Amino acid sequence: MLHLRLITPADRTDAVVRLIESTPGTTHLAVVPGAARNPAGDIVLCDVAREAGDELLGGLRALEIDRLGSIALENIDLSLSLRADKAEHEAPGEGADAVLWEHLADATHEESTLSVTYVAFITLATMIAACGVVLDNAILIVGAMAVGPEFGPLAGFCTALVQRAPRLALRSLIALVAGFAVAMAVTVGFSFFMDAVDLFDREALEAKRPNTNFIYRPDWFSFVVAVLAGAAGTLSLTSAKSGALVGVAISVTTVPAAANAAVAFSYDEYRQAWGSTEQLLLNLLGIVLAGTLTLLAQKLLWARQRERTAKGLGAS
Repeated sequence: MLHLRLITPADRTDAVVRLIESTPGTTHLAVVPGAARNPAGDIVLCDVAREAGDELLGGLRALEIDRLGSIALENIDLSLSLRADKAEHEAPGEGADAVLWEHLADATHEESTLSVTYVAFITLATMIAACGVVLDNAILIVGAMAVGPEFGPLAGFCTALVQRAPRLALRSLIALVAGFAVAMAVTVGFSFFMDAVDLFDREALEAKRPNTNFIYRPDWFSFVVAVLAGAAGTLSLTSAKSGALVGVAISVTTVPAAANAAVAFSYDEYRQAWGSTEQLLLNLLGIVLAGTLTLLAQKLLWARQRERTAKGLGAS
């Protein structure tokens, strides 16, 4: 269940209440007239099943509550109520399958912004991966994958494509390209420093490296894994089951590929640098393709679910 808190202008409260009462899956409706001060208006509270949340949010935005008042939504961890159980039963579909497009757009907007924190994380992850490729240490590679924040802009770009939001697409693309560019440039300098203090050397980079040589040897498995990870990551973002995102992060070799390219470039090892760049681009392409198709499929399936529900209500 989700908890919805609204501040509504007094002249729109009745319309909001009618919308909530007519939406299957809502319950625990409460209205506190004149309680809001900034902005001035009434406070309307209700609980709504997750699978009915997107439809209700769309109706509230059509009433311009987001512009004239306020819409706040939060998850309910525990709800002991027969009315809540009934509301979830009446709502169409399953809560875990529902996509809250407004929430997704807001979350990816935040994750897709080029910020100091984002650049710091991707740069640190790339430097950790650089140590991993030189030492041929798979544990460091996995750690760097987990630290890397690049899935946020990728998810934002996929969401922008499906929602036809060019500003979000541009913001995500800038964060992705600029983040990797800065991270790789800093890692080149980091590689020069580590070589100067005799911690990196050309021989280690050019060794067989059985644990990490796949990073600069892209193949079809790289693309297949990226597609599967992109689909899994998108599902984890859109559903109530978000625990899979860490697993997604350590399934793709975007950050390690960027790191290997940077270290190889610092040693003029252009064969490895190009192979790593191919690996990076192949992974990015697979994730974007899978993420976009997954969102389109979810949008289509949920639209059909709503149509069936509407027909069922009309027949009854």
